[in-house]
Parts: sequence; structure tokens; C-alpha cells
Amino acid sequence: MRELKKSIRQILRQRKDSMNPDDRLEKSKMICRHLLKQIRDGETVMIYTSKEKEVNTVSLITTLLKRGNPVIVPVIVKEDISLRLSYLQDLSSLVPSTFGVPEPIGSEIPATGDDVDTIILPMHGFDRTGGRIGYGAGYYDRFLAKNPNLRKIGIAFSCQEYENLPVDENDIPMDYIITEEGIVYPEGCDNDGSQRNKDY
Repeated sequence: MRELKKSIRQILRQRKDSMNPDDRLEKSKMICRHLLKQIRDGETVMIYTSKEKEVNTVSLITTLLKRGNPVIVPVIVKEDISLRLSYLQDLSSLVPSTFGVPEPIGSEIPATGDDVDTIILPMHGFDRTGGRIGYGAGYYDRFLAKNPNLRKIGIAFSCQEYENLPVDENDIPMDYIITEEGIVYPEGCDNDGSQRNKDY
């Protein structure tokens, strides 16, 4: 299973790396527009701070802060492969940190998993059953195992789709997956990102 996942990650990495930077940014904006339709007024959103070549979350974070949604970001703790949480009030507090991920080092406002309503996750790949494959370290899977009641939304480019991802008991499925095409999981949602007959 481990070797199979490793080979799939390599395939997906090549797909993502081959994207034109301008195309990547435009598709990121489309994804964020679809996603914002799923965020309720006032709910607290935990969201990753994007690195180069990931779905860019800057516009999403900016819009959420303007709308008054509390925003929480993860801080990577390598020692025990965990995530420490911090509220984010201003993008200017983010500095490149572990693995090059922007984090509010020196400006942290402590938060916990209990404070989060919805979590927005990065994905290396996904399938149409809600399966997600990450980067391999398991930071998010460990966090989700400890916080099972969060609404989980994975975002990715459509080129990151992989039919029938190999998953095991540690791989936690997403409640929603959104690409530039709209909501691709679960079924029952319109492509513009709106839901049909589904209460959340």
C-alpha cells in the first residue's frame, strides 16, 4: 500500500507541477468562489495557508476575514507530527516556516479543534468517493481522528483526480471535494458549487 501511494503521489505531483502558474492562480480563484458558497455566516473556518503549486488560499482567507468569519490556521509541529492551531487576523502575520508553509510564528492566538466548525484541507489527490491522499506525513489525518465532528472540505485542481485511490483505515474521507469545476463530491450538488436538497 505504501509503495502504491508513493507512486500515485509522484504521478499527481507531475500533473500539478505541469500547470501554468497563471492557470493555477485563475483556477484557485474559481475554487475559492465555489467554496465560499458553502461557508455559513459566522462559522469558524480552519484553512491551510498555501504553498506554491497548491490551490492558492489567499483570496479565500481575505474574503472570510472581510465577511467576519473567524479564521484558524494550522502550525506544523514536527516533533510529534501534530498541528497546533492559531486564529489568524491578518495575512501579514504569516511567515514561511516548516516545509515552507506560511505560519503566524510569533503572532499566534491559540485555538483548539473545538473552536472549528469547518476545515479546508489541501489534497495531493482525490477520487469521487470522497477519498483523499495527502503528502504522506499524516498531520491532517491525525488531527481529524482527534476531531471527528468537523465538516471536512478538500480542495484541489481537477487534474489531481485519480480513479479509485488506495485508502486504509487511517485515511479519513472528505464530506465535500471542490475543484475549479465546482463540487465533485458528493453527488447531488450543482457544478456551480451550490447544493441541491442537502442540508448541512
